[in-house]
Amino acid sequence: MRKLTFAALLTGWLLYAMPLSAQVDCTVVVNTPEDQLMLAVNGADGPQEQVAALDKYAAAHAETKFTPCVNSTYTAAYLKLNNFDKAIEYGEKDIAANALDINLMLNLLKSYVGAGKANDTSFDVIDKMPNQLKVESSASRPAKMSDEEWAKAQQDMAAQMKDERAYAEYAFFQLLPRVADPPKRVQYLDGFMQAYPDTPNVGQVNYQYFVAYEYAGNPAKADEYGEKAIAADPNNVEYLVALANDYSAPLQPGQPDTPAHKLKMDKAEEYAKKVIQLVPTIKKPEGVSDDQFKITQNNQLGLAHLSLGLVEYQLAFKTHKIATTIQEFKTAADLLGANPELQAKALYLLGNAYEFGTAANHKAAIDALTRASSLQSSFKGPSADLLAKVKKAAHM
Repeated sequence: MRKLTFAALLTGWLLYAMPLSAQVDCTVVVNTPEDQLMLAVNGADGPQEQVAALDKYAAAHAETKFTPCVNSTYTAAYLKLNNFDKAIEYGEKDIAANALDINLMLNLLKSYVGAGKANDTSFDVIDKMPNQLKVESSASRPAKMSDEEWAKAQQDMAAQMKDERAYAEYAFFQLLPRVADPPKRVQYLDGFMQAYPDTPNVGQVNYQYFVAYEYAGNPAKADEYGEKAIAADPNNVEYLVALANDYSAPLQPGQPDTPAHKLKMDKAEEYAKKVIQLVPTIKKPEGVSDDQFKITQNNQLGLAHLSLGLVEYQLAFKTHKIATTIQEFKTAADLLGANPELQAKALYLLGNAYEFGTAANHKAAIDALTRASSLQSSFKGPSADLLAKVKKAAHM
């Protein structure tokens, strides 16, 4: 729940303070049904009793100007009950009616995050947050407030606004990965950057643009934003792994080997090696178990070695030296044991590498491909097909 509004900080009144422009109006007159409702809500033992009081009032007053406040209070109560769908249902009624305030918007965003629900309204609320913060912090200095009191009130409000804005940005990055449609992701990113042009999370924004354009099949734009992400945060392992993996992707049949491709290979190698240097230096975040942290580290290292293996593999088409490629893929396969999809990819490539050598190592290839085909992954079928061919070649 949000702290006191700026109006409350200045006047000392909370329940009966006059609302600022564009806020949900919960002003009540003493001894009215609305007064009785708010007394019941504020005096309730818990959110379930609050919902009961709201239900009773809503049943008796279907048509009332107090509806936005009722909806906002429902949203807060259902959020406390972790009934996110109900909280969203009532919060969106106020949003549709353009009855906004920061309390409502924060509670609604927490409900969207809790429910994992990303829709147009959730991103619209995020984009409206900076302007609403300005609206609700625009109260004038009361005549009788001292310079010291006014300075303290402004300081408190600035800190509060910073926290509230930070949560809105947090909600954005929690919800965006749940958007499956790449053009929609780009649309939401564009809207976010218009609303938060001074965001401190510019690296993360650029990385999300990279992901969106990758999914959209626009490698030029993906690479552009991937490089921007790394420029903003050069030691971010997540960004470095993603770009190394992207750049090390092998050429498609008929695709020419150009200087631009060589540049990508060079960058893939540079970023992958940097990941291998950085991962051991990263401190375990609070709240993350030792086992989970180790898995994360292994996945990052495994992907880095997989990228290095792919770079070496493509060089091997010219040099015919495959030993380094094989070692990188073996290391990747060992590290990626907690991720069947990635481990299967490493083993499938390892099987290919053994067969690519000047003297094919059928036995080693069979071992790698047998393991790959036993894992539930998108490489299960291709591994089984290649395994059959290698076994046939081995007995010729």
